[in-house]
Amino acid sequence: MKNALLQLAAKDGMSGFEFSLTEVVSNLLAPYCASVERDPMGNVVGVIPAKNPDAKSVMLEAHIDGIGLMVSGISEEGFLSFVPVGGVDSAILPGAEVRVWGKEVLYGVIGAKPPHLQTGGQDKATAIKDMYIDLGLCGEVVRQKVSVGDMVCFAEEPAALCNDVFSGKSFDDRAGLISLLLCLENLKGKELPFTIYVVAAVQEEVGLRGATMVSERLSPDCAFVVDVCHGDTPDAGSESIFKLGSGAVISFGPNIHPYLSSLAKEVAEKENIAASFDADGGDTGTDAWAVQVANGGIPVLLLSIPLRYMHTTVETLHFDDVQAVGDLLAAILQNLDLEVLACTFQN
Repeated sequence: MKNALLQLAAKDGMSGFEFSLTEVVSNLLAPYCASVERDPMGNVVGVIPAKNPDAKSVMLEAHIDGIGLMVSGISEEGFLSFVPVGGVDSAILPGAEVRVWGKEVLYGVIGAKPPHLQTGGQDKATAIKDMYIDLGLCGEVVRQKVSVGDMVCFAEEPAALCNDVFSGKSFDDRAGLISLLLCLENLKGKELPFTIYVVAAVQEEVGLRGATMVSERLSPDCAFVVDVCHGDTPDAGSESIFKLGSGAVISFGPNIHPYLSSLAKEVAEKENIAASFDADGGDTGTDAWAVQVANGGIPVLLLSIPLRYMHTTVETLHFDDVQAVGDLLAAILQNLDLEVLACTFQN
């Protein structure tokens, strides 16, 4: 599973262009599912059917898209201007290595104006509109190979740090998919009374679009979304910040169904699975927000993995937390009573 995490993080696949990793995702799901399909939007859906064809259904979901860039122009000299896709912080871009998906995949760098050439007052981060990608090619050749609208993905490779800590791009939220696989590994050989849909969703970073569409189509009786939350750093403060290695983070709040959050807390204590609790007073900023209101309303629970340096090329996590989320989700599913869930608000 650690190797699978590194494999997923190394792949491109920014929002709207997830096609470059859907085959890898399908292959990871295949050993656990009776069938795996890709819908017209790009979501990958694995199905584990219940014995009873009339059984209710549960959706497990994590998104697989990452942030990236898109070519918006080509200068006479061959430098590429670009726009962000998703929540890209301009501060991370100078010095970044990128892959440009033109007629062929081209390696490039985003340069920075050297301090020797800067004048006073240039201590602020450079705006994206003032940055360019350098492919090392002349303008004529670049225009033959690259077009406006081509995707640009970050090229930094993921790495294992010390003590089961990993760093790389797009751990938000491909680490969530690894948690789903760990859950399925725990459930091997166990028969559950409901069909399970395992969803690797697209376009979360640009508006929760994949989750919105697939939730409407599948219409599960409840859903479990796995995403990341903010990990501890010296400058992060303390509100909704969680220590790496502290386990799964269980969300509470109006976006979350109270039966599911209470069940998660109870199961974590019963099974001695490390967990923390997050009070989300409104929008969780995750696919859980879209799933909850799809198709007349779907009860949803959000489980999160603490992650440092979110939306950078060096997102950092502890694998124990990825494992804890997978273990907790498997334990919840084995204790889930969909009849009790359906009656929650009737009295």
